[in-house]
Amino acid sequence: MSESPIEVVENAGFVRLTISRPKALNALNSDVLVELERVLAELETRDDLRAVLITGAGEKSFVAGADIAEMRDKTPEEARDFARQALDTFKRLETLPVPTVALVNGFCLGGGCELALACDWAVASDNAVFGQPEVLLGVIPGFGGTQRLPRRIGPAMAIDLCTTGRKIDANEALRIGLVNRVMPQAELEAYADELTKQIGGNGPRSVRAAKQAIHDGMDQDLDSALALENALFAFCFAGGEQTEGMSAFVEKRNPNF
Repeated sequence: MSESPIEVVENAGFVRLTISRPKALNALNSDVLVELERVLAELETRDDLRAVLITGAGEKSFVAGADIAEMRDKTPEEARDFARQALDTFKRLETLPVPTVALVNGFCLGGGCELALACDWAVASDNAVFGQPEVLLGVIPGFGGTQRLPRRIGPAMAIDLCTTGRKIDANEALRIGLVNRVMPQAELEAYADELTKQIGGNGPRSVRAAKQAIHDGMDQDLDSALALENALFAFCFAGGEQTEGMSAFVEKRNPNF
């Protein structure tokens, strides 16, 4: 039996997923998508989940794109099914109730960029390269890029990238809002450790509520979104987490969540 294309490492509710096809620059094929959806389906049911970090194996690539060799001879119907698998998988990632972060190292192109867009935010090493080069192959982004990219960076820049197929470096990705931070490649692992400590020191219920308020509120009118926030704010007072957090603040100590 072959090894899984998704490596799963967990520590106290923080799960790191690594796309592991380094010889193919971690390109997304059907096996990767099916296994990734299976792992995400398990994670979404867990009450103890705190955050999910996703990255690619090796030093050259986060995910270089979808597997062109697999796609090349597909019929329109087969292509629709392949893209639907990716769309369903990425939707599971996007709607996980906890923060999801892409740790981008090297190539982040096509389906790889779309995978990063399905995460709540992305952090890039200084050797990262981003792009939606599908038009160079005679197709368009099919894993959500034409929809999530303009929502992240605006329609004008999204049309620029999706119609020219040009690649951009990490600094331009930071400037246009595609990633949140850029750092030397050697510091990416340390950032991941620090991030887990930051999130780990916060109330788990409040972290989930904050993501839900932002994620669900974006698709509502302002009044409805504010009502959602109000309901979730009140929800935070329903358990012991808020009592512990505020008591710790008053008593000048670290909370014990």
